[in-house]
Amino acid sequence: MDTARAADLAPHELRVLVAVDQERGFTAAARALGLTQSAVSHSIRGTERKVGAVLFERGRKGATPTPAGVAAAAHARRVLRLLDALVTEARAAERGEVTGPLRIAAFRSAVLHLLPAALERLTARHPGIQPEVRVVRELGAGTAGEVAEGRADVGIATLGGTSPVPAGLIGDVLVEEPYALVHPAGHPDPRSLPLIDWHENCGSYTRQWWGRQDWIPRATVLAEDDGAVLAMVGNGHGMAIMPALSLTGAPDSVEIADLGADRPTRSVGYVTTPELASSLPVRALIRELRAVRA
Repeated sequence: MDTARAADLAPHELRVLVAVDQERGFTAAARALGLTQSAVSHSIRGTERKVGAVLFERGRKGATPTPAGVAAAAHARRVLRLLDALVTEARAAERGEVTGPLRIAAFRSAVLHLLPAALERLTARHPGIQPEVRVVRELGAGTAGEVAEGRADVGIATLGGTSPVPAGLIGDVLVEEPYALVHPAGHPDPRSLPLIDWHENCGSYTRQWWGRQDWIPRATVLAEDDGAVLAMVGNGHGMAIMPALSLTGAPDSVEIADLGADRPTRSVGYVTTPELASSLPVRALIRELRAVRA
């Protein structure tokens, strides 16, 4: 690849690339951008020449990104976000205030029980910051993947297990949360109950511990999220093994029992890109998240 030519990519070419990737078609991307279909097609052909790779497979069903296209679109989103950050940081330096959007991806229990207090403190200190929160299931690439692909500035992620921090990102642990046994209130023998679990739960984070527990049966119910698990346990349908964040504000219909000194834990932290880590909105959010957990 001719790196000099790739460096000549203009912001509008990156925006077209991102739009085609998002819309999965040239016509839809043109509509979203207010351009003609031929202009979008011409822009993508020019970008492919500069990059030296085919970015989209064209077909009747639209435009499907190639592996090169997936990587290019992710980098394009991150470059465009840096251009936004340039404006934000420059204005903050001149006016002494931080403004603009802050895109956050987080899994369900973090959105419910970790983010609210931090966002309240953040917007009180920096009313010009506009948090945009997306709930992302912590499966596959999870919230860290949203950051790596340029769709979020910060991800609240489970660090380790099925959602490792992708190469090229940075992050740190905010809280180490223990798991506990949850069962219907007043049940005389909760360990005899069937297991209720959900897709994002502890198999990946606690695999070794889980394997040593001969009293834990195979899950007979696999729920959609931790809220559904709590509801089912509270209604007497079984027991569950859940992390502390998921048990915040648990109903009186369930009891929470300590699993002992060797209980498993889950690391919850933040991830961001190296280039955004020093930006004022991201630094402000991380500061408030640490303050809340402290």
